[in-house]
Order: sequence, then structure tokens, then C-alpha cells
Amino acid sequence: MISFKNDYSEGAHPRILEALLKSNLIQEQGYGEDSFCLGASELLRERLGNKDLTIHYLTGGTQANLVAISAFLRPHEAAIAAQTGHIFVHETGAIEATGHKVLTSESKDGKLTPAQIQEVLTAHTDEHMVKPKLVYISNTTEVGTVYSKSELQALSQFCREKNLYLFMDGARLGSALCSEGNDLDLADLPKLVDAFYIGGTKNGALLGEALVLCNEALKPDFRYHMKQKGALLAKGRVIGLQFLELFRDNLYFDLAIHANTMAYKLRDELKEAGVKFLAESSSNQVFPIFSDAIVEQLKVNYHFEIWGKVGTQTAIRLVTSWATREEAVDSFMADLKKIL
Repeated sequence: MISFKNDYSEGAHPRILEALLKSNLIQEQGYGEDSFCLGASELLRERLGNKDLTIHYLTGGTQANLVAISAFLRPHEAAIAAQTGHIFVHETGAIEATGHKVLTSESKDGKLTPAQIQEVLTAHTDEHMVKPKLVYISNTTEVGTVYSKSELQALSQFCREKNLYLFMDGARLGSALCSEGNDLDLADLPKLVDAFYIGGTKNGALLGEALVLCNEALKPDFRYHMKQKGALLAKGRVIGLQFLELFRDNLYFDLAIHANTMAYKLRDELKEAGVKFLAESSSNQVFPIFSDAIVEQLKVNYHFEIWGKVGTQTAIRLVTSWATREEAVDSFMADLKKIL
């Protein structure tokens, strides 16, 4: 079986495994205060062009989202997300479990606009309702779309005018920054959002996300929140070392470029075969639409997500990764053409 189900089916890039092995017997401090975490944070601040950023390492996206959002919000405050947002659909109510409601807005392309956020603000008028305080976006979005610099600037300006925090889920940030037509740089993000994270789990690491706190108001006592929610790892070195390896040269972006390239090959060949799509993705996620009969035949040799019904047909999600082989894409297309 060949899997296009997600971008974390494989383990880790060999360079990361080699670095972990070489450092295995070095004795270090615990809880993210080791030389690897400190070195990675210094390197990331340099890449981000801001020496005042605070960086914390967490195991995965859901943990990063729930720890960050619950730390940023007071008990009566809520987050705003697109209805397709990961915190609303795919995190088992993790944000709500911390006592914070997720308010949503319809979005065909997975992105939020100031007008959509304003609609939510207008609907929440007084202390008899939760108070919207944080805007959650992801880049890439859940349907593979990517925010442009102008879109993010507009959101940033609006959130500052309305005294809202802007938080970016960057689980697939590498894919977004390396996507077709992207005009955002990594160093733009600290200027535009209050906090974001750089996803490692879905871009070649064994596990781990680097959470970057940009707004000074969000920094105090954050490690207390991490500890209370089981996110302050005794062996934090395991995550710090991986980010040190990913960013000491261009490896992080090279891996994202490969994942995107495989997705574009898949997307372009599907288009040539006359296949329609749920969304115009420019990242490493592709959402073709097939009849149920074709989906069942493809399941024989391939793993993928069933995304949802589109009329009488079904949209599936195909995800490529840093380790996807071109032969896997060729195999999928050859089998599909036989079915078609």
C-alpha cells in the first residue's frame, strides 16, 4: 500500500536521526533549557530577524494550539476560526476542554477576512455572551490554500484596531512559504501576528513544533501553562535538536519544496486527466473529486482521507511529504488512468 493520507507517515529525515544518535550520550539540562533548544532558539530568532522573540518547543500541533490559546485568553474569552479550522473540526474539542469557545465563520477557501471577523464581533455584544479575543488562522489552511502577504497584513491591521490577538497555526508553514505564488517570508511573520508556530512534525522531524511568541503581553508565565498542561518535556532536547538541524542550513525549506513539487505533479496530471477539485490548492494537499466507485477502487492500493461529499461524488485528500517518491505519484496516476 502507498499512503497519501498525511505528511507524517514516515519517520524523520536521515540527518535528524543522525544528529539524534550523535548527541545521544551528551548530558544536558532538562525542560527545554539544554544547549540544543537554546541554540535552536537563537538560530530561529536570527532567521526571523528579531532577537526579542520568545520560543518554546511543543510536541505537536494540537498541543501547541491548546496550550497557546488557553494561555492567551481569559476565562470568558473566545477564539474565532474558519468553519474548516483545525481547532474547530479536528482537535476533539481541545480548545473547548480548556474552557474557551471556538466561534466560526463560513469560508469557501479556508481563509478568514476582516469582514468575516467583524460579523462575529457584531454578533457578540455584551457580557451575556463570550467575548471574541483571538483570531485563529492556519497557513496552509485545512483545504491547502495559502495566505498572501496583503491578506495577512489586512488581518493584522484589523486585529490590532479591534484589540484582538492574531494567532497562526503553522503546522504546514514550510509548505505555505514554499508554495507557488507565495510572497510571504518567514521574517514577515513576527511583524504581522502575535504568535505562531513553525511545524516540524509535518516537515521532516520526528515530532515537534516551535511556538514563537511575538507580543510581549503573551510571554509572561508561559512555561507555567506548559507545565500545567503536560507540555514541558523533561527531554526537550529531542525537539530542540531537530529544529537546530532543520534550520542550520536550508533543509527545512528543501523538504517543503520537495513535498510541494510532488503535490504539483499529482495535481497537474489529475487536471490533464479531466479531474475536478474541491479547492485550488497551491500547497502539498490536493483535493480531487471522484465518483464513489472510483474511490473504492483506489482504496485497494492507496491510503488517503475521505474529505466529504460533493453532490453525488466524493472529495478525497491526497497529501505528499518530504519523503514522497515520484514513483508513488506515477503509480497512483497509472492506476487511476486504468480505472478511468
